[in-house]
Amino acid sequence: MSRRILIVEDDAETADYLAKSLRQDGFTVEHVADGRDGLIMGSGSDFDLIVTDRMLPTMDGLSVVKALRAAGVETPVLILSALAQIDERVKGLRAGGDDYITKPFAYSEVVARIENLLRRRPGKAVETELRCGDLSVDLLSRRVTRGGRSVDLLPREFKLLEYLLRHKDKVVTRTMLLEQVWDYRFDPHPASWTPTSAASARRSTKASTRRFSIRCEGRAIGCPSARDPPGKRDATASALDRAGPRRHRRGGARGGSRTDRHRR
Repeated sequence: MSRRILIVEDDAETADYLAKSLRQDGFTVEHVADGRDGLIMGSGSDFDLIVTDRMLPTMDGLSVVKALRAAGVETPVLILSALAQIDERVKGLRAGGDDYITKPFAYSEVVARIENLLRRRPGKAVETELRCGDLSVDLLSRRVTRGGRSVDLLPREFKLLEYLLRHKDKVVTRTMLLEQVWDYRFDPHPASWTPTSAASARRSTKASTRRFSIRCEGRAIGCPSARDPPGKRDATASALDRAGPRRHRRGGARGGSRTDRHRR
């Protein structure tokens, strides 16, 4: 089974180099460019390992690691930072990091450290099916059913639906979809492709008696059976509140990315 790695790095060149190299070595890689998105992804998805920079927009790397540990997330964290002084490395390890590598780095050392951290963590069972209510996605046969009826999806729609189901009840931003489903690493124009494909996938999986929502731009993907009690706040939510809301010129939904902000 391919191990899943989350890269939290705001330098596009470093992130692209690391992601491509890890994918060539057989890892499944997802990337976000700021600390807030890193906390959301790291706490809401089942990754085998997280690689994070320290100096990040919206929320620094050490705050992300501390918030993950406070929320009970035990995923190994490899800190990758230009802060090379001994006291800075000690801070990173005491914050909850499992290993620390300074920049500039050699990829061979990074992948060796990653393999070492992964050896300490037992492997997970292979996931072959995703479900949300009466919607089922078979990852082996790539077959989608809704209420017992087969649903035909285009390859991109299937990839989008799979990504959303893997992150159900979590915040998914437009930038995250563009990077992980469309493999974009820049600000695309026009920006209507994501909502259009989401609407197409929604129409394909629509049922007359039950509601299934695919929402973009910083909203969660919800299932009927997964609702938190009113007023529930965990350590992750508190950390996000302290990070503060994003700025938007026109007052859009909170939780958007830097890409979304610049586009407007």
